[in-house]
Amino acid sequence: MRRYLTALLAAVTLLAQSCIENDIPYPLVEINITGVEGQGFTVSSIDLATRTVTLSLEEQTDISAVEIERVTLGVVSHSTSLTDEELLARVTTSRELTGTFDLRTPLYVTLTLYQSYEWSIVAEQNIERRFSVAGQIGSSQFDVPNRTVVANVPEGTDLTALQVNELKLGPADITTYSPTLEELSGTNFETVRFVDVTCFGRTERWLLHVVPIDVTVMLTQVDAWSKVIWLYGVGVEGRTMGFRYRKSGEEEWLEVPGVEVDGGSFKARLKAEAETDYEVVAYADDDVTEPRSVRTEATWALPNGGFEEWTAPDLNITPKRRYWIPYLLDTGTPFWDTGNKGSTTLSDSDNVTIPENDPRPGSSGTRSAHLMSKWVVLKFAAGNLFTGEYFATKGTNGVVGFGRPCIYRPTALRGWVKFKGGKINRVGSVPVGVNIEQGVTDDNGIIYIALGSWTPEKYGVWVDYITRDFYGTEDVPFAIYTGDKSTFFNPQGPDVIGYGEKVMVENIDEWTEFTIPIEYTATDRVPTHILVVCSSSRWGDYFTGCDKSELWVDDFELLYD
Repeated sequence: MRRYLTALLAAVTLLAQSCIENDIPYPLVEINITGVEGQGFTVSSIDLATRTVTLSLEEQTDISAVEIERVTLGVVSHSTSLTDEELLARVTTSRELTGTFDLRTPLYVTLTLYQSYEWSIVAEQNIERRFSVAGQIGSSQFDVPNRTVVANVPEGTDLTALQVNELKLGPADITTYSPTLEELSGTNFETVRFVDVTCFGRTERWLLHVVPIDVTVMLTQVDAWSKVIWLYGVGVEGRTMGFRYRKSGEEEWLEVPGVEVDGGSFKARLKAEAETDYEVVAYADDDVTEPRSVRTEATWALPNGGFEEWTAPDLNITPKRRYWIPYLLDTGTPFWDTGNKGSTTLSDSDNVTIPENDPRPGSSGTRSAHLMSKWVVLKFAAGNLFTGEYFATKGTNGVVGFGRPCIYRPTALRGWVKFKGGKINRVGSVPVGVNIEQGVTDDNGIIYIALGSWTPEKYGVWVDYITRDFYGTEDVPFAIYTGDKSTFFNPQGPDVIGYGEKVMVENIDEWTEFTIPIEYTATDRVPTHILVVCSSSRWGDYFTGCDKSELWVDDFELLYD
């Protein structure tokens, strides 16, 4: 008995010692979903703050049977010597992530290594819906959750035999209706009409309302930019509709050219002068709205858009390294930056972006920016120039901040460019959907511009939770950690308001002027920041490209008309 108690005591003591000796924090490894592939959808956003992946379903995709073929994961390691590949091999998931899923409700999954991370995959599906009747005012209003649509017509319209022009409430080509468009047309709409809409073996009942109103024309929206005023109106279908304008204080009304009419809706884009007061009206035949007063915005120029201002400070290391920055250190305003602070850790010769005494023809300046892709510190580095700030170097990865404050809405970016590319000879990784063959695929240069409403709370990154290293500021809100693809900029992101790009697929031997139109998601959204990025290798953030590619840029300016 004593021998048993002695052995038991020894075992308990050993167990206690074991618990004490193993009381060491696990390495901190963040696990993110970086991509989802499958049939009938694209990834519209990956939100790291909420750990949510949003899929945009094609119109004819059955939301109750979405086929997911592949989910890619990424890790951000803060305190382990294991490679990303070794860490990913150890990740477990709470459920199978490939197969057919009903995404009418979110797909929840827990990703676990040393810690657990709750992620969700949600679906959104925009189905183009149309319902219109003869003599309609404006477009119909759709209440999708309540399956209701309302069309307005002028007071006095005969609703007992109303002509129905359009009826589309489900996916094209695979939806049936009862009653059909033909059966509805010419019938009585004095009361609500019901339509059964069937697709994917499911039937939904929709309610159709036709409502008479005592209005024949309305000026529904006026968005005044710097040198453009966007006009939107609704009127009685079939009438002559348009807009007129005048500067405040003038008597003569002028016709707005280029009006686009779609049924009972119409819109136009009016060229204007910056910081000027205007009055605008909408009309349908002889009926005219009350004037609305608007004032156009000011214009604003990119600081150091000619890339004349440069400084070469020392890195705070021994031996000293000098790196080029595209602003004057003492008197200039930081607006542009490069990755030079990260690439020059071992050598001054590893600056990937430098000033060059080679201005474009006719320039009032004497310099341009020269971007060079190189093999640096055991990794490929693309020549780069961007609005923002290079935040930090973490091992062989960088933390880059994108964006500078901007509340203006330019319509295009104009500048000058030269480019010399080559075959891709360095491949780190490949973006989803891009096929790259080393030694065969040509490297591309790229210039892009984006306007958005980004915040550091949503687009900043934690790169080391142990030392509390957070990157992202009010001035530079969009942080990218090159070791985590899920942090990369997405032109289709929900907070992108305007975007445009120019890709150099062939060499441009002589200085050539370019203009990049900016496409906006809506004319009534106002940005908070601007993002302009130039890279001598299009896929440089994936450490992929040709280490001989070069890009020259000069005299960037924003256009507003």
